[in-house]
Amino acid sequence: MQYYYGNMMPLRVLDEAEFWKHQEEEHTVVIRELVGNLEQKYVSALKKWEMEFAKTHQRVVRYIETVNRSNGQISQSLYHDIMQLTSYCLKQSEQFINFCRTMMTESVPISTNPTAKVVLNHIIVESEYFIGVAQTILYQR
Repeated sequence: MQYYYGNMMPLRVLDEAEFWKHQEEEHTVVIRELVGNLEQKYVSALKKWEMEFAKTHQRVVRYIETVNRSNGQISQSLYHDIMQLTSYCLKQSEQFINFCRTMMTESVPISTNPTAKVVLNHIIVESEYFIGVAQTILYQR
């Protein structure tokens, strides 16, 4: 993460959240497409994850628009709301990682498919990257 944003650091974390929530949304599709014989309970759960990531993504976009319209004057209230949203995004990513790990151990089509395991590990690493970015912002308060 670049630190040249200075006092616009909340915008930077929103930029990251916007990108990674969209990525996580797409990752749910990748998993479903890659593992055609995936158990229905995981297919259903991935579709729910996809919808939740889409909702979070849109929420982040609304905050980006708000910050952009603030002309660099981010109120304490807006800053607080951005930090709460960042915390929510972080927790959502942690839960998704746990879900992916569960699928890797409990789903037969995934556990017996080396390619699927590599892809899921890559997806987990990407979500962990976002968590690291979000933690950096949250711990700077």
